[in-house]
Amino acid sequence: MSSENKNTAQISQRAELLDGARIADEIKREVAAEIEQLWRRAEERPCLAAIRVGDDPASEVYVKNKIRTCEEVGIRSEHHALPGSTTASELGELVSSLNSRDEIDGILIQMPLPGGIDEAALIETMDPAKDVDGFHPMNVGRLALGRPIFVPCTPAGIVELLTRSEIP
Repeated sequence: MSSENKNTAQISQRAELLDGARIADEIKREVAAEIEQLWRRAEERPCLAAIRVGDDPASEVYVKNKIRTCEEVGIRSEHHALPGSTTASELGELVSSLNSRDEIDGILIQMPLPGGIDEAALIETMDPAKDVDGFHPMNVGRLALGRPIFVPCTPAGIVELLTRSEIP
């Protein structure tokens, strides 16, 4: 058997179809129950502010799905849909405003941003405790030290999918 055939055989033996939709539904039910308990203690539901600049269709769908999921699990949300002509200064002012609002628990800045806006500089203006993507340099450092506040969503989701599917 050639080495190419051996590799193919090894890969095909390990292939397994994962039921992501079922696991996502489980997670949503668990999160909804946690939010309900939190709401009963604090009498206020958490709130996510999502910022999207421009009219990129993929970004629009992504943010729309986040807002819908927030609604499904009992998280309040604000969607700040800004025109593509929004300046870095205007965006910075919005982030500063959201940072200062106690009722905003998390901020999501949908990437990519239009050209001319320094994404890294904008992320640095965000309160690290409200940076739900975990992109602020302080959050990246904490993640590297194994003490994250927030873990970036996509890798966290992949790890959760593998864990719940009992894949080492």
